[in-house]
Amino acid sequence: MPHIHDKIDFCVEVFIVYNGKVLLRKHDKYKIWLSVGGHIELDEDPNEAAVREVKEEVGLDVEIINHTNLPIVMDHNHKGLIPPVFTNRHRISDSHEHVVLVYFAKSKTDKLILPITKEVSEGCKWFTSDELKDPKFELTKHVQIYANSALDALF
Repeated sequence: MPHIHDKIDFCVEVFIVYNGKVLLRKHDKYKIWLSVGGHIELDEDPNEAAVREVKEEVGLDVEIINHTNLPIVMDHNHKGLIPPVFTNRHRISDSHEHVVLVYFAKSKTDKLILPITKEVSEGCKWFTSDELKDPKFELTKHVQIYANSALDALF
């Protein structure tokens, strides 16, 4: 998706857990292991973006998890949203930044349906907690923390 603004965009990341493993995707541009995610589009809220990005990138139907003990309030004027577990802001280039809302989700399957599009990944892998520590994968610190937190919360 094209950028909404030339200086900053809002994005979602989703750490998906199934059967004691968390899914990571090798980013096609940056060549590092990241969660599934992408830009929030103008016509959607962050929860919708999280579900859409997962479906588009790996073909999974997921349930975004409310990690709080607080109710999601809805009435005729308000659509309650599941809050992110983490948030961060990071620079993508000298002139562009992302504000990221990080969600945890559960999947009912580990069978991925990878799209055949211009956005090609070098691979997806379901990681165990031990594999998240393995230096051969060269995971960034934030990915290790978020992925381990997702496993701790959902397994």
